[in-house]
Amino acid sequence: MRPDELRAALAQAAVDWVDESVRQVEADPGAVARLFPRAARACGRAPLGKAPGWTADEAARALLLAALPADRVAAEVERLYRYGDANEKRAVLRALPLLPVGDAGVPLLHDAIRTNDTRLVGAALGPYAAHLDAATWRQAVLKCVFMGLPLSIVDQLDERADEELRVMLAGLAEERAAAGRPMAADATGLLNRLSGTALRKEA
Repeated sequence: MRPDELRAALAQAAVDWVDESVRQVEADPGAVARLFPRAARACGRAPLGKAPGWTADEAARALLLAALPADRVAAEVERLYRYGDANEKRAVLRALPLLPVGDAGVPLLHDAIRTNDTRLVGAALGPYAAHLDAATWRQAVLKCVFMGLPLSIVDQLDERADEELRVMLAGLAEERAAAGRPMAADATGLLNRLSGTALRKEA
């Protein structure tokens, strides 16, 4: 999702607020600190039909961050995440793929993955999760299974899933079977796909 697509998905009243707020951030980057928390009140939290998975406040906050000068983005993103509430943290995580931060946002993903907040864990496994190392990414996928999150939220799941993840999922499946607790269908499906790939390689 590009910034222009997010803007186009907003209602006109929200667009007006965002455009004015973006002008303020461009004139004074420090203004983002007071505008970022106001986005929900100004734009609402309704899901955006033209931007699936996004809410109005998340889109507005992402556009504010995208208006920051490149040399200020990483520091402002880190500060807004650290001091924000859960909704603000999620907005920061959702915005990371749109921002010129390189690997600077990776510590925020680590923090989100350590939480028990399903919305933060899910947001951490979007497109920016490409910056996670393989071991951390595998643990995050396994945490999704533990938390009952649908694996459809994991960006590039099939592309990144590997033999080590198969072994981890197989171990979890055995533990759950022994306890009489079946694994979720999507996790079982992933395990089956990975097991089939492993068998084809052995053949």
